[in-house]
Amino acid sequence: MITLHHCVSARSFRPLWALEEIGVPYELKMLPFPPRVLAHAFREVNPLGTIPALTDDANGALFMTESAAICQYLAARYSPGVLDVALQEPDFGRYLNFLHFGEATLTFPQTLVLRYTHLEPPERRQPQIVEDYARWFHARLRTLAPLLEAQPYLCAGRFTAADISVGYALMLAELIGLSGRFAPSIADYWSRLRERDGFIRAMRAQEAAALAQEVSTVPAPQLRP
Repeated sequence: MITLHHCVSARSFRPLWALEEIGVPYELKMLPFPPRVLAHAFREVNPLGTIPALTDDANGALFMTESAAICQYLAARYSPGVLDVALQEPDFGRYLNFLHFGEATLTFPQTLVLRYTHLEPPERRQPQIVEDYARWFHARLRTLAPLLEAQPYLCAGRFTAADISVGYALMLAELIGLSGRFAPSIADYWSRLRERDGFIRAMRAQEAAALAQEVSTVPAPQLRP
């Protein structure tokens, strides 16, 4: 059994989306955001207090906490040739690059925008930091625009885990007010991703689980202190 610890629309949405695309059974455990502050018992699962946290009992009680790495693992183990890109495929390297670009390059500046716009108390908010890192995010995102003008997905001629990784960064951008400056090809790409059955199922799954487990359904990036 795969178990995923998740906060609504937080980074852990990446593996949730992957699980729904693949169709593998899983258990979804919802947490309030931020769990390191509001769910102290969760530190017994993940001492860092961060999400995602995924276990896979079918693989020796595997424990993982990095959202892009979890997507890579799920794709390789449970969706070879579909969400995964194999070593022998020409786009293997591009796949890995985009898979990690979504987190390391795109989500990083967004976390600073999120913190200093939404999560810090008013006296600690930093408009200059928000402006600087919003520009950083859009500058990095523009590198994808020409590629997505020419093809519907990032690599290998199909939807892959790399699209989940980058797609979550676009989801987060929408939640924190950075999507208005998307280039047309980026906006069209994000629209295609949102219409996928796997994405829709993941959105419904997190809402249903949050309601059942009495956790707020407000997306984590929109919470206020």
